Amino acid sequence: MARVKDVGPPMNADKQIRINPMNWDVVEVRAESDWVLYVRFADGLTGYVRITPRCFHGVFEPLQEPAFFRRVYIDHGAVAWPGYVDLAPDAMYREIRENGEWLIDSTVQDSAA
Repeated sequence: MARVKDVGPPMNADKQIRINPMNWDVVEVRAESDWVLYVRFADGLTGYVRITPRCFHGVFEPLQEPAFFRRVYIDHGAVAWPGYVDLAPDAMYREIRENGEWLIDSTVQDSAA
């Protein structure tokens, strides 16, 4: 019986580089009620992201529709929605580690402006 040698983390087929997840890579996301997300990170940290309606302008405007908000998914370790809308996983991780949640209010800058 042949044995398979452990060669380490998976390789990215396009670039042939090793992929090592960062602690702040999101590995699970779930839309909850009233613009709240449950997230779990690669290191096991869990928490919530709460987005206030005051943020629903610019690239974040589509998030005000509950059906669109529920289309959340993970894109390369970041929480994302269709149309290039995403949240910075490192900032999310820091806030959840320190406060148990990340409250995103009207102070968020619209990067598409």
